[in-house]
Amino acid sequence: MSKQTPAFGGLSIDFSGDTAPAAPFAPAPLPEMAIDFGAAPVATAPGGPSFVSAHEGRTESKLIIVGSGPAGLTAAIYAARANLEPIVLAGSTPGGQLMLTSDVENYPGFPDGIQGPDLMGLFRAQAERFGTQVVDVDIDRVDLSQRPFRLWARGIEYKAQALIVATGASAMWLGLDSETRLRGRGVSACATCDGFFFRDKEIAVVGGGDTAFEEASYLTRFASKVHMLHRRDEFRASRIMVERARMNPKIEIHTNTGVEEVLGDEKVTGLRLKDTETGKEREMTADGLFIAIGHRPNTEAFRDWLEVDVKGYLVVRDKTNSDIEGVFIAGDVHDHRYRQAVTAAGDGCMAAIDAERWLESQGITEANTLTAW
Repeated sequence: MSKQTPAFGGLSIDFSGDTAPAAPFAPAPLPEMAIDFGAAPVATAPGGPSFVSAHEGRTESKLIIVGSGPAGLTAAIYAARANLEPIVLAGSTPGGQLMLTSDVENYPGFPDGIQGPDLMGLFRAQAERFGTQVVDVDIDRVDLSQRPFRLWARGIEYKAQALIVATGASAMWLGLDSETRLRGRGVSACATCDGFFFRDKEIAVVGGGDTAFEEASYLTRFASKVHMLHRRDEFRASRIMVERARMNPKIEIHTNTGVEEVLGDEKVTGLRLKDTETGKEREMTADGLFIAIGHRPNTEAFRDWLEVDVKGYLVVRDKTNSDIEGVFIAGDVHDHRYRQAVTAAGDGCMAAIDAERWLESQGITEANTLTAW
């Protein structure tokens, strides 16, 4: 692997794995660098690459934001404009789930649509324009017992008076090489995002819970046929959801059916299926595959400090507050209902405003007489 790999938004990421005990630093991003969305996701060493945006390698700030999806970077834009000089700990796969999405046509302001990585590149460039420092590292652990809050990433300690947790949630996948290769080319984990592209197409949905049945029902607005594939003969979904699907002439349910391979070179053309009882394999023609087996909130580092619900998502109080004063929550790390870029961005805006007002109330920052928002 070469040391320089194209990154989103014209940014250059260094995968050399620098482990020097100092805040990561890299030169200014290269302008107008092309994005190769067709490449398979790049495997990185634990802790992620050592890229940092072109600002002083600070490790202390009034505000640290963990996460670099729409919630985290929107929070960074608002916080930077309010002179909070935020640090964003972006993760080793910066940009969130939109980095795995090709055409985005439901985000306001882009009438012709935009590629997911391009959109996140614009988010990041805007945040950096106002002075946000972005470091593409995963956090290892945190200490929220007192202020300043302390976070560690790749052996480096970061400190902040306020914290926004915007780590998002990751879609659960089947784990097939062909599934990974064809993500954004017919394989999706979001019916609301991508269903429109399958008008009059024959597609499949994998899953057996309410989410899978909801997505299958939604996809019948566009697809000519929706095949529901489930490895078992019983469903976790509510009975009414199953009955509605069975009565829908566009939905065909296949129980005891697992996906062994997604077929196609440049795009999905079919599926190789396996009967989980007999082991017999068969092929099915399909133009798309939607994975609806759940999402996993990225809360591992915070579970010992912040309250989580029965599904593992962070619990918010009064819009964006957590149960620790000075710690705020935004985006899909708590929202398992909408899971949209635009709602996550709205959450990030609210969290930044709440954080700024809280810092003012603590006398850490001066009140703005001129609104920066």
